Amino acid sequence: MTSTSVIYPVRVYYEDTDAGGVVYHARYLHFFERARTEFLRALSFSQQELLNEQRLAFVVKNINIDYILPAKLDEYLLVETKLLDIRNASLLFEQVLMRDKKILCKATIKVACVDLGKMKPVGIPEAIKTALVS
Repeated sequence: MTSTSVIYPVRVYYEDTDAGGVVYHARYLHFFERARTEFLRALSFSQQELLNEQRLAFVVKNINIDYILPAKLDEYLLVETKLLDIRNASLLFEQVLMRDKKILCKATIKVACVDLGKMKPVGIPEAIKTALVS
């Protein structure tokens, strides 16, 4: 499995926050989703191509999230994404949102590879598995 982590930068905009300027809890999921997409892109895989060419998508199966410190309006944050485990039809990620090396939020997220025509789990394409384990 790859020991690589991918860092994705995030700027907190007004739309991400509640009336008090604190990031709304569901927005963390948006940040993590984008970072997982960039993780795959860093390995030269496009989710759009998987959709168009193979009718495959990675969908969230399970999330365990721990909110530690609040993120606030206009802050510059980093999401670190690491792959923890690969199964036949799923990937387990650890994602950490940081501000100045302080952890604000941590999550483990399991995604399943799904055939969109059947809406059922299918094996992760070998090319992706190979890239993830090298």
